[in-house]
Amino acid sequence: MAKQRKLGRVTAHRNLMLRNLVTDLLRSGRIQTTETRAKETRRMAEKMITLGKRGDLHAKRQVLSYVMDRDVVAALFDEIAPKYSERNGGYTRIMKLGPRRGDAAEMAIIELV
Repeated sequence: MAKQRKLGRVTAHRNLMLRNLVTDLLRSGRIQTTETRAKETRRMAEKMITLGKRGDLHAKRQVLSYVMDRDVVAALFDEIAPKYSERNGGYTRIMKLGPRRGDAAEMAIIELV
């Protein structure tokens, strides 16, 4: 398995934070976060969309075990994944915004293409 960024969090907190970020991204289509969080969110969001494209029951159960909201899972399988049926990966875009005012962390917007 590929190396994962630690993001300054213990494992349980990091996993829950990424689950929330992926859920919010799939719900709204666009979120603003730090650049490193956006890059980690992209990895999991693209996996979830690929599972949504598969569309079988096992894939749905795998997505349900990761995404926090059943309505988002339903939208993923019914609306989001069919849009990307002809596309092989690259479902998200990260746009850099520059440093955050408080701590100068690099900010970015991640959105569905």
